[in-house]
Amino acid sequence: MHLSMHNWMRAEPLEVTVARLAKYGYESIEIGGEPYKYNTKEVKAILDKYGIRCWGAVTLMFAGLHLPSPDQAVREHTVKYVKDCITMVKELDGELVTIVPGTVGKVVPDATPEVEWANAVEAMREIDAWSKREGVRIAVEPINRFETYFVSRAAQALALAEATSPECGVCLDAFHINIEEVDPYAAILKVGKRLYDFHVADTNRFACGLGHWDWVKLIGTLKIIGYDGALTVEFVAPVDRTPANPYPNMVETDLSKLDISEEQKKFIIDHGSSFLTEEFYSDQVRICAETLLPLIK
Repeated sequence: MHLSMHNWMRAEPLEVTVARLAKYGYESIEIGGEPYKYNTKEVKAILDKYGIRCWGAVTLMFAGLHLPSPDQAVREHTVKYVKDCITMVKELDGELVTIVPGTVGKVVPDATPEVEWANAVEAMREIDAWSKREGVRIAVEPINRFETYFVSRAAQALALAEATSPECGVCLDAFHINIEEVDPYAAILKVGKRLYDFHVADTNRFACGLGHWDWVKLIGTLKIIGYDGALTVEFVAPVDRTPANPYPNMVETDLSKLDISEEQKKFIIDHGSSFLTEEFYSDQVRICAETLLPLIK
């Protein structure tokens, strides 16, 4: 196992992100699924400069991206977007793309379960064929019921992966499985060799070590199934807007420092977070490294 991190949670120049990862002992990055934003040659040069590799990418399923949709145009648009993420990862010498099948924040279905399942499977099979052509693995990620109505548990993600192809895997997220699984450790064991990626934040979505996950037991369970991929940090620290806030330095008030699209801004705010200061964000990155690195070396 090695330590990786997403970059979609903070709007800043990529080189700032990568330099921070190198400083705290991270080995790779799982880059945000924004293939139309990144020049992969420029990104690769930055990664090489700091000795950080691309592990993969995660799809950012904004409004209008929804694999189960009964609207063929929406499905085609979503499939193209995921294919473009896969090609981006290929060009960065990465290994996989984590796919959230439905729009994040959408909790009301558009059709019957049978129709939506058939649509998702058909779309995933087309994506799977592209992933094999590009030499990049794909993994279905379940997220909690408050962020999607479609694929929230490990068993559901495994069923979609199995319906897609023998090569399609699953990505689990410590924050989400803490909410959705009766026994999160058993869920990891059930996915077994199909587990291609593992995202990490603590039970409160702060840095690993600031909630109540038993990280020794969790990492030990991953070792039991022989998992040897990334632990990809993905904290989305919820902002306390009351006088009880223990982190008065948490929120960036000067938004001129940020380079962020309106979609990203809405996505982060809708997740109960905000735009974090450099001081607070870097400290969360450090805490994750100090919690996890001793357990995986």
